[in-house]
Amino acid sequence: MPQGLMRSNRLRSIAMGVAVAAVVVLFVVSLGVGVRDIPVSHVVDALIHADRSPGNPRLDEVNVLWDQRIPRGLLALFVGAALAMSGAIIQAMTRNPLADPGILGVNAGSAFAIVVAISVFGIGSYWGYVWFALVGAAVAAVVVYALANTGRAGATPVRLALAGVALAAFLGGVTQGMVLIDSAAFTTMRFWQAGSITNRGYGVVAAVAAFVVIGAVIAIAVSRALNAVALGDDMAVALGVPLTRVRVLGVAAVTLMCGAATAAAGPIGFVGLMIPHVVRWIVGPDQRWILPFSMVGGAILLVCADMLGRVTLNDEEIPAGIITAFIGAPVLIMLARRRTASEL
Repeated sequence: MPQGLMRSNRLRSIAMGVAVAAVVVLFVVSLGVGVRDIPVSHVVDALIHADRSPGNPRLDEVNVLWDQRIPRGLLALFVGAALAMSGAIIQAMTRNPLADPGILGVNAGSAFAIVVAISVFGIGSYWGYVWFALVGAAVAAVVVYALANTGRAGATPVRLALAGVALAAFLGGVTQGMVLIDSAAFTTMRFWQAGSITNRGYGVVAAVAAFVVIGAVIAIAVSRALNAVALGDDMAVALGVPLTRVRVLGVAAVTLMCGAATAAAGPIGFVGLMIPHVVRWIVGPDQRWILPFSMVGGAILLVCADMLGRVTLNDEEIPAGIITAFIGAPVLIMLARRRTASEL
């Protein structure tokens, strides 16, 4: 099992501090990047004073920052953190280094619920999509766990993966069928499936943040037990780990975090797959460090992807989900070539 580049907790703590500082710096820098660039000094001043009085000569910049870029940047932080931590949990629970949050059918459940919201209930706002998608993600996760838990063996990693893939395929087919016969659903899903964090607003950010924080707390609480689960069921039982409870809590954490993130931003790929690989390579196999580092790493990746999407084209923006695919594919190939980086 890989030891990681950092073998002492002191080095890991220092690295965590540096990573958190990097998140703050990148967040502030991202606020100034866009079709209309804003100097960092102006960004900092607007964050501190938030002067919206008519006499402020920088009123337009302040409005752009507080009405558009700040909620967008915050959503990037929460979505990236949620997807990366969810990926780390799924990989530990299934003992599969190629697993990602979609393996539990969460993405498929969210997509199906959004189509139902549009086609059946006529919902037209992202605020409405979030709640439908969260319910869809939760129902999908419960169904997957129930299917995997049938029989004497219970919800083993293989059963969870197979049940998740089967449900995702079924819901994906139904969703595509509904989209093809509903033009409004087709238009909405076309943008949602690209993975974008634009025009969401503070309401969506607050809803996502609440679920991500709750899911993260649950994940950290079971991180020590996940170390034993990653060694195999027999070893975990021998160490006194309550497998059923740990798996239920793990699925709940993934559903809350990934469901909220997917509902707000769409199925952004590679974050939950790539970041845990990078983190394990750096800090080793201890889930108590992998989970928080994954959270910070996911936030960094998505903020950077969002910035790149804003400046790659002159007049148009590229959705963050497309940028993460361009970044993630070569990085994952490079990591796959390193034997120690692909082990759990």
